[in-house]
Amino acid sequence: MIEAAGAEPGGLRGYLPIGGRSLLRHQIGLALSLGAKRIVVMAEGISAELVALQHVAEAGGAQFHVVATARALVPLLPPEDDVIVLGDGLLAMPEAMHELIEAGPVVLTLPVETGLPLGFERIDINNAFAAAMRFPGRIAAGLADLPPEWNAQSALLRLAVQGRVAQRGIPSALLDDGRWNIVRSEEEAHVAERQWLRLHTDLSADGAGAGSPGELLAMAVVRRFGPALLHAGTRPALVGLAAGIVGLLGGGLGWLGNYAVGFVLLGLAWLVERVASLLGQVERDSLLASGIARRSIGIFHLLVDLGLITLAGWRSELPASVAVPFGLNFFAPVLLVGGARLVSLALPARIASGWLSDRAVLGLTLALYSALLPFDVSIGLSVLALFGSCLLALQFAASDRPASSPNPQLTSRP
Repeated sequence: MIEAAGAEPGGLRGYLPIGGRSLLRHQIGLALSLGAKRIVVMAEGISAELVALQHVAEAGGAQFHVVATARALVPLLPPEDDVIVLGDGLLAMPEAMHELIEAGPVVLTLPVETGLPLGFERIDINNAFAAAMRFPGRIAAGLADLPPEWNAQSALLRLAVQGRVAQRGIPSALLDDGRWNIVRSEEEAHVAERQWLRLHTDLSADGAGAGSPGELLAMAVVRRFGPALLHAGTRPALVGLAAGIVGLLGGGLGWLGNYAVGFVLLGLAWLVERVASLLGQVERDSLLASGIARRSIGIFHLLVDLGLITLAGWRSELPASVAVPFGLNFFAPVLLVGGARLVSLALPARIASGWLSDRAVLGLTLALYSALLPFDVSIGLSVLALFGSCLLALQFAASDRPASSPNPQLTSRP
């Protein structure tokens, strides 16, 4: 909390917002994830932001200190401690930081021709400091012999280099894709924020492949409007509440006979919930919120399915007579929605599995059936197509497996 943020008077790098939280808040999340028991912030004075961050650090089990000079650090860094230094304005993806810093004492470096233009500090003629290092606490004792006006980061860097702490270069790919940044101004914060959000919403990184249309649309909404929502203080739980309201509205309109609109709104409720889940995932992965995922997601998806089945049963054109068994109008919708769940579990690696889990697509499909086609016939044909495709896929998967010997002990060996 020392370096100025661009040319703005009084602005500091540590206060620059990324995803609605300050850079310093991101760094405190990193420190807590690394097991820090004491967090020391270099700042010229106490602010309301620092008081709020003190509560975050203490809730994470760490002591919190604010000091103004390098010499004031000495009593806070016992010789037996490990010290991790995060540079002013550093924004790093948690998994990248853990991989590089957890191995042991190290000074992370960059080639000087790459690092200096990006704002990283020079170490020597060949290397620049990558704004993160780890060293034994005994090295910090040398701060007591330095003039009080010395910059704490520069002083600790010189002491670590003189103490022969190993230097290790960080992969250039971390800089190229935005997983490692020094953010120095409001403009750089906007650029870094877009990269940060893209990295945390990359479906392919989770093995989800291309994703279904609804998932891709939810991801696009988060990337486009996520920064504005997070800066406005809109938490994922509030977006989830909006999803519930949309779902209730869809059910109400279906009860009043507006079936097509009801189906669309139930699909939209699922889509809004996906946006809320992505925002929650971003906060958890960035160490800005609890690592406990919302347990209500599965219940909400089940309620959406029940809503689609109920509306489809109400929409059914089967006559209500003594000759028609009670509840028969719900039979085909139950097979369709339940079959979609079953197939997505039976064939999780198939692209179609994501589509079958996409309630935005299913809601829109049922709305088109309701408005344009014979409803019951369309659902019946969809059920036949669903289970027929599943059987064919399982058959092909079984035929692709290598045949195994019925008795391995009798198999001849050369």
